[in-house]
Amino acid sequence: MQKILHTIIKDHQVHAKWLNTLSFMENAGARKISDCEDPVEVSLMQLKHAAEEHRHAFYLKKQILKISPDSCQYYHAHELLAATYTRQYLHRLDIQTGRFLKQSLGLVGKSFRYASYLFVTYAIEMRADYLYPIYQQALDEAGSRVMVKSIILEEEGHLEEMMQQLEDFNEHWQSYALVVLKMEQALFEEWSNALSKEIIAYETA
Repeated sequence: MQKILHTIIKDHQVHAKWLNTLSFMENAGARKISDCEDPVEVSLMQLKHAAEEHRHAFYLKKQILKISPDSCQYYHAHELLAATYTRQYLHRLDIQTGRFLKQSLGLVGKSFRYASYLFVTYAIEMRADYLYPIYQQALDEAGSRVMVKSIILEEEGHLEEMMQQLEDFNEHWQSYALVVLKMEQALFEEWSNALSKEIIAYETA
């Protein structure tokens, strides 16, 4: 992944699409959190997470202005990298996690929505905890004006909060989380492989 990131950062147009791709995924995450909310019993933590994910999407969009001001105004396919996989990533994880939670815990209704929120968000925060630091390292090494340090700090806080909520939800949460993390890992590998092929195509064009 580090090699891909170094290649992405070299080209302003490709880098802008990368930032837009991350922005799309943050925005999709915020929308998923909102979709999991109960109509009445919405915790302060859920509101905080949704608001911060939306802010991350906005922040990443603003970073595009530093390198390619006139590009990637929206989330059209041609403005994203590995667009099909990017659009399906979180949706597929949500569906697979939901199916697993229904089969393993027999959850329905409000409990099911809350469990989905916890486990999917945990998996995504684990991925963010891996991806953003190596992206920032690549930015530093390239001397880029783009920064994601503020996102790293907030995502670290999110991860700690999700682990605490999962602990409160089920004392055996880690065994269930391992299954969800394996699902996410498979989706991440599909996405990163598609990303790599697209970046190679840009290089040889």
